[in-house]
Amino acid sequence: MTLNILTVGIVILISVLLNKVSSRIGMPALLAFILLGLIFGSEGIVKIPFDNYEFAAKVCSAALIFIMFYGGFGTNWREAKKVAPQSILLASLGVVMTAFLTAMFTYYVLKFTLLESMLLGSVISSTDAASVFAILRSKKLNLKDNTASMLELESGSNDPTSYMLTAVVLSIMNGQANGGRIAYMIFAQVAYALVIGFIISQIAIFILKNFKFETNGFDAVFVLGIALVSYAIPEALGGNGYLSAYLVGIILGNQNFDYKIELVHFFNGVTGFMQVVIFFLLGLLAVPSRLPSIAGPALAIALFLTFIARPITVFTILSPFKASMGQKLLVSWSGLRGAASIVFAIIATVDPAYMKNDIYHVVFFLVLLSISVQGSLIPLLAKKLDMIDHTENVMKTFTDYQDEEPVGFIQLNIDENHPWFEKRVMEVNLPPGILIVSIVRGDLPIAPDGSTIIESGDILILSALAVSSEITTELTEFEVSKDDVGKKIFELDNLHKGQLVIVIKRDEDIIIPDGSTIIENGDQLVINNTISNKN
Repeated sequence: MTLNILTVGIVILISVLLNKVSSRIGMPALLAFILLGLIFGSEGIVKIPFDNYEFAAKVCSAALIFIMFYGGFGTNWREAKKVAPQSILLASLGVVMTAFLTAMFTYYVLKFTLLESMLLGSVISSTDAASVFAILRSKKLNLKDNTASMLELESGSNDPTSYMLTAVVLSIMNGQANGGRIAYMIFAQVAYALVIGFIISQIAIFILKNFKFETNGFDAVFVLGIALVSYAIPEALGGNGYLSAYLVGIILGNQNFDYKIELVHFFNGVTGFMQVVIFFLLGLLAVPSRLPSIAGPALAIALFLTFIARPITVFTILSPFKASMGQKLLVSWSGLRGAASIVFAIIATVDPAYMKNDIYHVVFFLVLLSISVQGSLIPLLAKKLDMIDHTENVMKTFTDYQDEEPVGFIQLNIDENHPWFEKRVMEVNLPPGILIVSIVRGDLPIAPDGSTIIESGDILILSALAVSSEITTELTEFEVSKDDVGKKIFELDNLHKGQLVIVIKRDEDIIIPDGSTIIENGDQLVINNTISNKN
């Protein structure tokens, strides 16, 4: 047991380091995780004998819940809705077309059985949100014509369609489906997911906006539970749990509530770890010695999928929207295969349906090629197609986007001795760039105008541009010595140039000093040191 825990810990630590190193050397991080799995696998250096597909299916299915949820949670609907019709068609009709075309090629050219061809087409029909998100974020890839939002919404929402197709084909292969049953499965998958997902999202929004969690971090735990529930309830009733999780994610991610940015960062970390789990297990399960036997068919499918099936699908769907040639070519190339295809391939492998071909290793080969070749070339192709927009910020397409110069706020308490007491707002001589944005009087916030009179007891909220990220204020705190008691702030001789006393803690009081403030016994001074981060 101890050895297993140690192994897991080492793998996690190596994965975190690989995530940092891979970007520096130009290797996609997900590819690095696959290679790490191969190194630890039965034919690698560590030689861990692992072929438990059922265990891997359960773990990867659970991991995909969070990837799907974050696919919605991290997508900015305000930006995505501009291309929502195109994205939704690509995520639904596009997935069906890709699955059908790939199945026909596999059946007629590679001579797979019809049902196996349909299964393989279904498994690899969706694109990978994690890979697309990672490339857009890491490369700051700002694309013209809202192409980034289109790719994000498509790749984040098309896995449920692929999952539905996979489930239907497996039911047919097991002899458990007829025309009526298939129609009901499709209805249940979509309807239950949408209805239940919407209800869960509304309950979650009400709780997040109206209840304060007593312990810091429990809001993240709550949303984590919501993600699991949003999958499990519709799945138990025959619905599409992944579609529900995505829907709940996109609704929650586009609401305003406390600590939302922190939640985005939390789930970014969670889904990053889930990707590590999935891709590491992919490499761990793979048997490299089997790859030569499937390399030919797998390469043929990869080439057909990349250069024929995906482009036909994209051009068919985007042409009526008057998409440019550059956009259609870039979207065609950006159809990366990844986590979902792996999970669905593992699910197919553990299913009792008989399969003559090694579906898992075919998908392994496809994902390896897709991430290493397609993913690496997206930035270069975007540049060659003149699809990079230097006037936009791709981070706006994510819900954790913040302006480069966000607004900062300060609080100012007014008493009868304050120079602003009983003045109108218009009479206050404020420095340029500073605005009184709110006055808290009693327990009620007031939106002030120029004629508002400032009263004793008012709390003024002032806004200004926040400090540049290139400047850091380092705070230090110390208790005054006996020699300093009775001195004024400007008389302190132990302050260095660039240091400023910004707060005095006196018993339970907080005092904002000026140069003439007198130091008393027991005072604690908070001093700032301004540091530049410029190189």
